[in-house]
Amino acid sequence: MKIKPTISIIISTYNSEAWLEKVLWSYEAQTFKDFEMVIADDGSKQPTFDLIDKMKSEVHYPIIHVWHEDNGFQKSQILNKAVEACNADYILMSDGDCIARKDYVKVHVDRKEKGYFLSGGYFMLPMNISKLISKDDILTQKCFDLKWLKQKGLKSSFKNNKLTAKGFKSKVLNAITPTNASWNGHNASGWKADILTINGFDERMQYGGQDRELGERLFNLGIKSKQIRYSAICLHLDHPRGYKNQESINKNLAIRASTKKEKRVWTDFGIKKIFP
Repeated sequence: MKIKPTISIIISTYNSEAWLEKVLWSYEAQTFKDFEMVIADDGSKQPTFDLIDKMKSEVHYPIIHVWHEDNGFQKSQILNKAVEACNADYILMSDGDCIARKDYVKVHVDRKEKGYFLSGGYFMLPMNISKLISKDDILTQKCFDLKWLKQKGLKSSFKNNKLTAKGFKSKVLNAITPTNASWNGHNASGWKADILTINGFDERMQYGGQDRELGERLFNLGIKSKQIRYSAICLHLDHPRGYKNQESINKNLAIRASTKKEKRVWTDFGIKKIFP
């Protein structure tokens, strides 16, 4: 009988195999090994299939590729399909443009707690550094070294504390950061049962805030959140956002406002379809 993994990791992607490859190598470098990878693919073409087939034979972890036909930006739909495909009781969600530091999965596993979800952030890299990071830079963790990044042109900023904070300092910064501990699709984890209880993502929502809306329904369910912004570290690779449009953002803001006002827990437009 197959033993289910401690944690399932959902990575979303769409025709970005150069970035996805870097991300998949970052999970090969993880100190915590008992996980499966579920790739939520919003309609990528053959190069992404070829990359995933190649990586399956080169990494230690199992990869499940969940794909549907390209029908525009339908990330909420493919994430719901990926949630259903997860074999673990606990799910970590991130994106195909976020390179995970070697302790990233361990932080999520160590901090998980019934009645809570975990909320992390990301460290944004400029395009020139995003492009030059190699497989070796990821496996040796050079790309998380602030000195190395500054040699490549990274500017000084308070945000650089994300890369250097350890132990007590990271706890203090997690406690005092003004950023809400919301469900952030690039770095958040929670119990599969809780996500199923609220019926997953609202599939009416396209680009802009569908992850936050899911978190708001978790709050309405009585689930609390814990801030791990300075503990669970991932590097966000730069890229253009051709799918971003104000109409979609406005529609999503209206759905979120309704969720808050009505204290809604369930969406009729999620994993289970109960409408005709």
